[in-house]
Amino acid sequence: MLSSRLPDEWVVARRREIGDNIRDARRDRNLSQEAVALAAGIERPTLVRIEAAQASARIDTLIRIAAVLDVELSVLVRKR
Repeated sequence: MLSSRLPDEWVVARRREIGDNIRDARRDRNLSQEAVALAAGIERPTLVRIEAAQASARIDTLIRIAAVLDVELSVLVRKR
């Protein structure tokens, strides 16, 4: 059973996986960070921070990014 407070390392590792999944999907489609951010209605620095695991992403933001990349949300949040 998970404790009520997850270790910070675990959370950071999952954010890194999600960021890597976003970056991989973006690169597979030959899209720039600027193009994805613009189409998703977010600022480029926000996308940079999400891909680098330096910031948490709201579910709404992940849904928008998934739509722009034409992938299911599950692709972006899958474990590696």
